[in-house]
Amino acid sequence: MDEQIPHRLTLDRRSRLTVSGVDEVASFDESSIRMTTRAGDLLIRGSSLHIEKLSLDGGDLLVDGTVDALIYQEPEEPVSFLARLFRG
Repeated sequence: MDEQIPHRLTLDRRSRLTVSGVDEVASFDESSIRMTTRAGDLLIRGSSLHIEKLSLDGGDLLVDGTVDALIYQEPEEPVSFLARLFRG
């Protein structure tokens, strides 16, 4: 993918969201969409969410529905088996 594609969000009336700089969509349903973007992992929460357009070649995503929240998340670090055993 072209490294020059910027990450940008455009939300129109909380019902139409355009996201650029998308690397991968990890999961989606009518209440949430999880994706990896140039700026980190992004979680979209709402209702009646539908992916209208997805172009990973261009890094573009278009979502229709009611958007309630846009949350950037830190990637989860894998925890080794031994670390889980010795947690207190």
